[in-house]
Amino acid sequence: MESSGMDGVQADGDDAVLIARTRQRDQDAFARLYDRYSPLVYSVALRVLRNPSAAEDVLHDIFLQLWRSPEKFDSARGNFASWLAVIARNRAIDGTRRERPRIDPEEVVLISPANIETEAERNAVAEKIRNMLKEMPAAQRSAVEMAFFDGMTHGEIAAATQEPLGTIKTRIRSALMTIRKAYER
Repeated sequence: MESSGMDGVQADGDDAVLIARTRQRDQDAFARLYDRYSPLVYSVALRVLRNPSAAEDVLHDIFLQLWRSPEKFDSARGNFASWLAVIARNRAIDGTRRERPRIDPEEVVLISPANIETEAERNAVAEKIRNMLKEMPAAQRSAVEMAFFDGMTHGEIAAATQEPLGTIKTRIRSALMTIRKAYER
C-alpha cells in the first residue's frame, strides 16, 4: 500500500502483514517496522522528555518490547502508529517521574546562613519559611514550589503555567525577597 502522508507511515494493511511476520520472528519485517515508526516514537518521546539521549532510550525500550512481545499489539483496539505513540508518551512520562521525584515541601530541610546551633532553632526557621510560603499568593507560591521543590527551570515553569517567562521570574524573585526580609527580622 502507499504512504498515508504521515512522514512515511504506511497504511494499516501493510502494517498488519509486517506485524504478523514479526510475530513469526521475521527480522526483516521487524526492521521495516522500526524504519517506518522509529521517527514517530522518537519524536513523541523527545517532545515529552526534551532530552535526546533519554528519547533514544525510550525508542530502544519500546522496540525491544515489540520484538520480545509483538502479540501485545491488538489491531482490534486501534492502529499500530497510534498504539506506538501512546506507549512512547506513557514511557516518556514514566521517565520524567523517575528523573524528577516530587518533594513534599513539608519534608524539605532548609539551610540557614546564620549559625543555628540547635535542632529546635533550625525547625523554627524551617517552619517560619513554610508558613510564609502558605501566606503567599497562590501563583507566587506555585512558581516557588515548582522551582525549588520540583527542580523546574524558569522556562519550564513558564511553559507549564502558560505564562510569560518574565512573570515567572518576577514572582520567584519577589517571593525570595519576601522570605529574605522576614528571615532577617
